[in-house]
Amino acid sequence: MEEYEQVELELEGVTPTVDVEAALEAILFAMGEAVEVDRLAAALSMGASAVRKILQGMEERYRRQDRGIMLIWLEDAVQLCTKAKYYEYLIKIARTPRKVTLTETVMETLAIIAYKQPVTRAEIERIRGVNCDHAINKLLEYDLVCELGRLDAPGRPLLFGTTEQFLRSFGVKSIEELPKINPLQVEEFRQQAEAELKVDV
Repeated sequence: MEEYEQVELELEGVTPTVDVEAALEAILFAMGEAVEVDRLAAALSMGASAVRKILQGMEERYRRQDRGIMLIWLEDAVQLCTKAKYYEYLIKIARTPRKVTLTETVMETLAIIAYKQPVTRAEIERIRGVNCDHAINKLLEYDLVCELGRLDAPGRPLLFGTTEQFLRSFGVKSIEELPKINPLQVEEFRQQAEAELKVDV
């Protein structure tokens, strides 16, 4: 923050920390959309006029410096966005197909969801015997599974199921077209799980 700006803010009875600009930048980056000045001020426990001054200083510095982003005003809200001269590079990246690699853990979790849906996280973890937070989050990120609602039970846990993207990715028109599970394979998996966990499943 420029020294003269800090003096102005202190004259207004505001003593911001040196991290105010960094906090504002972090908020705007994470939100990815316009955020009202009043909301930013409330988050930082500062006055709106003081926050507005800091944002105006940030806007000017983004404009002056050789940066790929800029700060824009939308009525009394601000947003971080890309400078127009860099759009061509964004387009090249956006058009590059994203390679999705499914680990064995993620594939096992996806198989459980596909065959047991709608299924809760607790049920998935009971079957696998381990925490599945990371695997489920990855599947949500890849748009292979989605939240279908909540189970009418204590705690109202989320229910997960597969998406249209899942069907496209695996070349099937519906869940009914998925290969049938071989009972012998199921028994083999059960025995392996018992051996690994050393408990009855």
